[in-house]
Amino acid sequence: MNTYLLLKTLHILSSVLLVGTGLGSAFYMFFANRSGSVPAQAVVSRLVVRADWWFTTPCIFIQPITGIAMAYMAGYPLSTPWLALSLGLYVLAGICWLPVVWLQIRMAAMANEAHTQNQTLPQLYQQYQLRWESLGYPAFIAMAGTYYLMVNKPVLWG
Repeated sequence: MNTYLLLKTLHILSSVLLVGTGLGSAFYMFFANRSGSVPAQAVVSRLVVRADWWFTTPCIFIQPITGIAMAYMAGYPLSTPWLALSLGLYVLAGICWLPVVWLQIRMAAMANEAHTQNQTLPQLYQQYQLRWESLGYPAFIAMAGTYYLMVNKPVLWG
């Protein structure tokens, strides 16, 4: 297998893992938060944080490394419109993701504490939940847009 195809394989696999982990985590966290079950929220939020560290974080680095290397090898300057826009959307998703990580860590700690003390979640948890969701939607849309641009490579301008 040549270098380009190896990079492409890593790029595709890491993009699936990145978006798949994000979507799966969001799905389970969304419904655990609506269950009203503090034990469920404690377990799911802890596992969502773990999934981000184990899967999402490495993929966040693999994506631009492999993508930029492939663009270079294929002769695409980073100023190519579809590529520049996809990089911008990727950065936007990252800007949304960074506070989401912090929120998830805090939510997991709150849920674990409430669970171990057999208490209800504090109001701050619900506030964090709303912020977490409001950042997740644009991040997911940005990643979906990035997928579209990567696959279709449309002529956008210039």
